[in-house]
Amino acid sequence: MKGLIVEFTKMNGAGNDFIVIDNRFYHFSIAELSQIALQQCPRRTGIGADGVLALASPESSDADYRMIYINADGSEGTMCGNGARCLAKFAYEGGILKRQVSMQTASGSCMVSIPEEGPVRIYVDPPKNYDRSLRLETQLPDAIDSVHYLWPGTQHLVCLTNNVVKFKVDTWGPIFRHDPALAPEGANINFVELDSSDSSIKVRTYEKGVEAETLACGTGAVASTFVAHAVGLIKGHVCHVKMKGGTLTVGLEEDRVYLEGPATSVYRGSFLRIPTA
Repeated sequence: MKGLIVEFTKMNGAGNDFIVIDNRFYHFSIAELSQIALQQCPRRTGIGADGVLALASPESSDADYRMIYINADGSEGTMCGNGARCLAKFAYEGGILKRQVSMQTASGSCMVSIPEEGPVRIYVDPPKNYDRSLRLETQLPDAIDSVHYLWPGTQHLVCLTNNVVKFKVDTWGPIFRHDPALAPEGANINFVELDSSDSSIKVRTYEKGVEAETLACGTGAVASTFVAHAVGLIKGHVCHVKMKGGTLTVGLEEDRVYLEGPATSVYRGSFLRIPTA
């Protein structure tokens, strides 16, 4: 059996976990990275992760590097907030020794701030295409007060509810995610509730590409904060977003948004990549 030994680092941002590869060395194509995701992201037969992050050389001189993100189902993602923070820390530890870096993604460029200790912060453009009048073809359950569509780097639907802990995310997440009103790409589905203060919300996210609820979602935290502020659910411009895997902080600045939270290296290892026919 012929194959290639691939070195990787397992990382997570508030429980949103990734297989991270330095693709400046391997030069895997998108198709090859998709194969790796399909082989290694399953949690019982592979390493287990929500997706694969590949550190790649930049395509323009004004960026330090490029992020390639592949979902667990093998599809390429345009943006991943937690992934961007994890890849920034990986890049720093891999020799890009700058505390402020510019990262290219499939949805555009973002700036990253890497402290000596503590959470990693990324700066992105404010969400686009905000639509609070979107009508799903699915009849909303009584627990959902309203739905809002927007684009914080990828497709998101924010659903406001009064009891996110008890809400049946595994039931309604896939139904909303495939609603015809969101075709053809679908969307990540966020269920949001005000927490104990007007600067904190609780969020659970069903992620397309993973096709399951994840422990945290960075772009989901940004989308949920933006909507919560727009409807007056939160009062300030800084919001603490409580997710199953931990808390992320989102700041709404005049012409940009920041996402801050943990980016943790769990372990390093290697796997045997067997090319598929």
